[in-house]
Amino acid sequence: MATFDVYNLEKQKVGTIDLADSVFASEVNQNLIYEVAKMQQINRRRGTVGVKNRSLVSGGGKKPWKQKGTGRARQGSIRASQWVGGGKAMAPKSRDYTYRPPAKVRKGALRSVLSLRAQEGKILVVDNFDLGELKTQKALQTLTGKLGLGSALVVVAGAPGDKAREFAIKSIRNLAAFDALPAEGFNLEDALRHSDLVLTSAAAKQLEGALS
Repeated sequence: MATFDVYNLEKQKVGTIDLADSVFASEVNQNLIYEVAKMQQINRRRGTVGVKNRSLVSGGGKKPWKQKGTGRARQGSIRASQWVGGGKAMAPKSRDYTYRPPAKVRKGALRSVLSLRAQEGKILVVDNFDLGELKTQKALQTLTGKLGLGSALVVVAGAPGDKAREFAIKSIRNLAAFDALPAEGFNLEDALRHSDLVLTSAAAKQLEGALS
């Protein structure tokens, strides 16, 4: 079992927590991290480009002039791509770029990023992240002043509607260098974007259960 010190929001040690080696001390697989990070970026691609080909351009159902005898090049439709206002040849069409790697790959990437941050000493476990009120300035003072962090992702547990959870997420979300997520929303890209991870004890246990 991997053992982490547990602190309060004053950066005072209040205990320890044992977490599964398979989640927080596993082998870091860079290939899994790459595949899942690429998936998250590609899945944001809209793919809404749409250009009319000759079948979609209006008009042009009639041959513009007869085939022979006019001295001009033969033409079949004013919708052809060589005409001004005609359709584009081999036009790009709207498409869905999203894809989803297997669950083993996605979970393996999350285990790898947690283990990587643990190896770097960049995981801070706190007993809770209860600010007591919805106040961004207080969250900033706690993260930078008391906990001494410059950039971090805060992961909290609790049911939707739980006041402590809502106060933490809403107080932190407007800070440029910090972000907060519920444990069930933990993802690779946000974890890589920040240099440190702040996990509440309950969130660490929830991640351990989901990724074991």
